[in-house]
Amino acid sequence: MKGYGQFCPVAKAAEIVAERWTPLVLRELLCGGRRFNDVHRGVPLMSRTLLAGRLEQLENAGIVRSVAKSRGRGREYYLTAAGEELRPLIECLGEWGQRWARAQVGSGDLDPGLLMWDIHRRVNLEALPPERVVVRFDFRGVPASMRCPRTWWLVLERREVDLCLKEPGFLVDIVVSADLRTLTRVWMGDVRLAEAVRAGLIRLDGPRSLVRAFPTWLTLSAFAGVERVGAAVAARPA
Repeated sequence: MKGYGQFCPVAKAAEIVAERWTPLVLRELLCGGRRFNDVHRGVPLMSRTLLAGRLEQLENAGIVRSVAKSRGRGREYYLTAAGEELRPLIECLGEWGQRWARAQVGSGDLDPGLLMWDIHRRVNLEALPPERVVVRFDFRGVPASMRCPRTWWLVLERREVDLCLKEPGFLVDIVVSADLRTLTRVWMGDVRLAEAVRAGLIRLDGPRSLVRAFPTWLTLSAFAGVERVGAAVAARPA
């Protein structure tokens, strides 16, 4: 990226962290992404070549360090002290976006893959039953232009959660049939799951005890609790 030609610290910081896609790459690293493929699953529209270049730039800037995997080929990525210091900046950016910018979300911003990736890493492990639970998600209302699976599986265990693109080979315990926009709104805290179920936009099928417990397993988006600002308020002068 060409520099701004300014000594101002804002300009120098922006040269590193404000380039297209870089804040989202940092978001994935701050959320615990370590392997290249894990980071890429959080930015699926970013080419792998571009992601590799961004990670290299961040490493050259001292924000990320990479180490060879203990097993197999490839490398793992870790934030340095300088990278970890960006956490409140990325969190504040997300909070600002939740408060002021989400009125701009359109159908082209809906992505079942990204939604499921976010859901899988925020499952409340302590609330899970001792036995393994498999949840299948069937989406409708996915934009026709999106080349993305409509069915996903979560394999929930207290030690880990796996997100699967193909049938994992275990008996399915719960089936979640959901309108993509509605489940996204539930995840972002815009509407309660119970309300969406009553409206028929989301359906949960399975043993009553598991269906009743299902909402306790999902902790929602990290930004779900941010207070929203109405469009009229947003348009007022400061």
